[in-house]
Amino acid sequence: MIKRVLIANRGEIALRIQRTCRELGIETVAVYSDPDRNALHVRNADYAVRIGPGPALESYLVIEKIIEAARQTGADAVHPGYGFLSENARFVDACAAAGLTFIGPSAGAMRALGGKVSARRLMAAAGVPIVPGANDISADDFATAEREAARIGFPLMVKASAGGGGRGIRLVERPGDLANAMRAAGNEAAAAFGDATIFLEKYISPARHIEVQIIGDAHGNVRAFGERECSIQRRNQKLVEEAPSVAVTPEIRARLCAAAVAAARSCGYQNAGTVEFLLDRDGNFYFLEVNARLQVEHPVTELVYGIDLVALQILVANGEPLPDAGAAMVPGGWAIECRINGEDPYANFAPSVGLIDFVDFPAGPGVRFDTMLYSGLDVPVFYDSLLAKLIVWAETRERAIERMRRALRDLVISGVQTNAPFHLALLEHPDFRSGDVSTGWLESTFTMPPLPEGASPAEDGSLATALIAGAIAAGMLAGGAQEPASARGITHWVQAARGISRRGLRVDGGTTGWRRGTASR
Repeated sequence: MIKRVLIANRGEIALRIQRTCRELGIETVAVYSDPDRNALHVRNADYAVRIGPGPALESYLVIEKIIEAARQTGADAVHPGYGFLSENARFVDACAAAGLTFIGPSAGAMRALGGKVSARRLMAAAGVPIVPGANDISADDFATAEREAARIGFPLMVKASAGGGGRGIRLVERPGDLANAMRAAGNEAAAAFGDATIFLEKYISPARHIEVQIIGDAHGNVRAFGERECSIQRRNQKLVEEAPSVAVTPEIRARLCAAAVAAARSCGYQNAGTVEFLLDRDGNFYFLEVNARLQVEHPVTELVYGIDLVALQILVANGEPLPDAGAAMVPGGWAIECRINGEDPYANFAPSVGLIDFVDFPAGPGVRFDTMLYSGLDVPVFYDSLLAKLIVWAETRERAIERMRRALRDLVISGVQTNAPFHLALLEHPDFRSGDVSTGWLESTFTMPPLPEGASPAEDGSLATALIAGAIAAGMLAGGAQEPASARGITHWVQAARGISRRGLRVDGGTTGWRRGTASR
């Protein structure tokens, strides 16, 4: 049985995994880069190990450092979270060689599904519908590509076989644009993934991005936990997710789940994963890819099905069978997730990083806020822009939208810009409220309302009130009244927060974690 888990990740997902481990009585090991030395996932762990400087290529992506950290701390299992090494088959092999249980699918399943071309072949053999296309084309084989494109028809997509995260994808609407799209997709894929192989797919539009959460065990059981709607995307990146989908009837859900289970069985898939599909307006769906890991948006599934997916991952990794493997799954209520990113929606979503002066999180019935933020955190420049995930649940979609609007207005983050104003504008758009959206809707139809004249993105009454409250609280904690800030300066509270951020907190390894024991400066 697993007793100590090293979490090979950072940020909100590391914290989310830690919470379930604590509930199960499992100790956790954090790994951290230099900029993350004061991060909450480090403070909340039972053990913490430094693995290098800020760049991920020198820290979170170095397999040898992760394995050595597990060896030093006596961990017996590794949870990869999402991103970083979560879908790296070599990492799974390294864990096995070191005697560590990998809480995720096998290396063989990852290899079978990791290449989009090999996954397409596997799905076709398993009877899962796939988008018409052409596989395994060299990025400089224009003659073959032109012949296959004529067969498929335009518009079409040029995709990198090893792609992911929206990279290595180009839309081609005319034959004359095909060669340039192939070069661009191939070069981008070669730089990001070391593989320039591409393939062609018929462009299905308008279409929805629908995905099905699956989990399989070592006893031959595979469960599908319904669908998630992920069509609100910008530059092929998801921004809002829902469960269930307004476009999925019980009959379509049954077919989607059956296809997802068939996809998992095709390669003996074990542990959690997501099978992604494109759904057209006629209810036809086509296989897109399998994400062999826990997804960013997994909380919406947890809320509508009343499950803990991380707990199920650990259960399966321990060799136990899934509970109620044959039970019918019916979603209860509606859940929506908004990704809170460090970016300015009034400046073409330009990245925003720096010191968090103050935060105040939304709360109340049906509200969940998964985040790494705290007052005084210096947000690093080295990693993804995701700062938090705001998730709500309600009995109906209409009530979930209103709850999300309230929660977004309650959210205060001072020090960096976030995309919260974008989410508020989106939730008020009639197309979103009616559910009439597709993967191309956001970039073709939605327009961000202009910033009110004379205002700045951070200026509103709730922020001013929160900052005043924070300053007063800081003075009370310091043991006495403090002088008001001068017109030219900043409050003593902000000075203290910045001082702590600069100095840092040293977290000692061992059984005395910051939350349950002590930390020294």
